[in-house]
Order: sequence, then C-alpha cells, then structure tokens
Amino acid sequence: MFSQLLRRHITPTLQRRATSIEQRRTTCICAQSLQYCENGEPADVLQLVELDISEPKMNEVLVRLLAAPINPADINTIQGKYPVKPPLPAIAGNEGVGEVLRTGGSVQKFKRGQRVVVVENGLGTWRTHANFTEQQLLCIPHEMDLASAATLVVNPPTAYRMLKDFVPLAQGDCIIQNGANSAVGQIVHQLCKAWGLKSIGIVRNRPNLEELKTYLKLLGASEVITEEELAQKDVATKLCKLPSPRLALNCVGGKNASDMAKLLAAKGVMVTYGGMSRKPVMIPTPALIFKSISFCGFWVTHWMREHKGKPERDKMFAELIEFFNKGKLKGAKHEMVPLKEYKTAVAATLNVKGMVGKKYILEMKC
Repeated sequence: MFSQLLRRHITPTLQRRATSIEQRRTTCICAQSLQYCENGEPADVLQLVELDISEPKMNEVLVRLLAAPINPADINTIQGKYPVKPPLPAIAGNEGVGEVLRTGGSVQKFKRGQRVVVVENGLGTWRTHANFTEQQLLCIPHEMDLASAATLVVNPPTAYRMLKDFVPLAQGDCIIQNGANSAVGQIVHQLCKAWGLKSIGIVRNRPNLEELKTYLKLLGASEVITEEELAQKDVATKLCKLPSPRLALNCVGGKNASDMAKLLAAKGVMVTYGGMSRKPVMIPTPALIFKSISFCGFWVTHWMREHKGKPERDKMFAELIEFFNKGKLKGAKHEMVPLKEYKTAVAATLNVKGMVGKKYILEMKC
C-alpha cells in the first residue's frame, strides 16, 4: 500500500523533471558564430565557433539569422580601426536579416515566423542564431528578397539621409558623387531617379568602363565620368546640359574630392562619408571665398543612434521598404557565400579595391 502511494506521488514528479530536462535540451540552440578574441586581419583572427543560445528573456526575441553582408565597416571593426569597438571576444557583423523563432513574455511587436532586420550596430550578426531586444529589430515584409533585406540598414539609409538632410533639393536639381558604383552610390542614383533629381557619377577607369556606365545609367545616373575626365579643365563644359550640382557626396577624398568641389554651385554642400583613397579632403580656397561652399561629414551609425525610436527613422525605413517592394530600388550586385566559407568571402572583399562593385553576403545555412 505504501509503495503504491509512493509511486503515485513520486512518478509524476520524476516525469515533470524529465519533461523539464527535455525542454531545456530542445530549447537550447547551438549557434554557429564567427568570433574574434583579438583585433587583427579577419583571416587571422576570425574563428567559426559554436555557442549555446538560451531561451529569450522577457524583452528578448530569439532570431534565426538568414543572411548578413560583409561591409567595409565590418572589416575595419575586426581590425580595430573603426570607432565602434565591441568588447572582446566579439561576434562579427553589424547588419543582417533573420526570422523570429521565439519571443519573451513581454514582447509585443514580434511573433514567430516574422522576418526582421537588426537595426543596431555592434551586436554581431555573423552567426546562425541570437537573442535581441525588441528595440534592436525592425519587422520587414516576407516579399523582400534576402539580399536586399540583409543590406537594408547601412547603405540605403546612408544614401537616403545624405540626399534629405543637407540641401533642400527640388525636382530637376542635380547632385554629384564619387564612388558611384559602390553600394551606396548605386542607391543614390536610384533614389535620385525616384525623386526626379539629376545625378552625376564618378568612377575609376577600368576595362569594362562602357558596360559600367550603361549599368549606372539604367539605375538612374544622368551622366557617368571617370576620375580623369573630372580632372580635365573643360569638364564643366562637358556637363553643361545638366544644372550645376547643389550637393556632392564624397567617399574617396584627396584630389578627387577637390575636383568635385570645383563643380558645385554657389552655396553648395559637400558631404563626406568615407575615405577610400586614405587621403585628406583638400578644400579649394576659391570654393570657400567666392562660392561659399560648405563641407561636412555623415556617419549613419551616429544618425541611427540619435534617432532611435523616433518617427524620422520609421518613416525612412517605411519609404525604403516600399521602394524595394515596388522595384524602384534594388540592392547592389552581390554573391551569396555559405557561412563556413567566410575566409574566401572576406579575402574577396579586401581585394575588390572599389573596382568589382559586388557585395559578398554570408548565408547562414547550418
């Protein structure tokens, strides 16, 4: 009789414990992650490791990452040359797209199966799974293609904000930019086309120059010239069919930026957002004295932090997503690379030197 009572009380307890253990086994996820324990060249310091991911906390969302791009800022962060310096050991990657697996008890915005992008810098997206807070994610439509979604948070906002925030541009106005075949440059040309703006693109000379010019004009560029053509004294005459640019976007620096500044209209603005030549921006004195040209910089990471939770950020993403869905925007040329082949992708990114115009995107297939 006693043994029957004992079994009646103990057996359910043991069953509950067994169920609890089994739940922990099934809910704990082993994620593959690209981690670095010291700063240095990516090929030397990155390691593909396995990390256990726990159940999401009350305000967290468990996400299965699907794809994440390799941006120059990601490389610089790993090298320790970027202003954002995550505590080590760190997981690489600053943007990416994923799918919601589970949510914490207090999460209101997200539910299982939704597509999301990571909108906060330095969280580590080169991995298969991670927990994020609600504020670190943005829901996107399933219809958005994987590559465009993976690259939504850095390049499109950079192009969007530089066109919106520095000069009040009206339809028919003209802008000029170097690095026109870069991921940002391609978005700039497309946004100009969507908003009725003229755009001049500057690129490096190369064997397939005419093919590149044709491609950029299909995106929306009004004219495409080489750095050598920009430096010629009669360049303004060659561009006379277009209004003098009111805005210049610079990601190169050096003489290239100085030559661009000479073409700006009076009271024009040059915005610098990169320095691929690693040479300083040399400001022509006449541009300051006689034309009142202004020079300033832009860093999208800083803008995103300042506008976290603000309507301007939500409005921007809503418009960008709508443009992608309607075909007014398309992402830069890209190549999807399996996560385990990261060394090949990183090496290719370091070797492109601004000439290939192709972005490498890590695909998080286990």
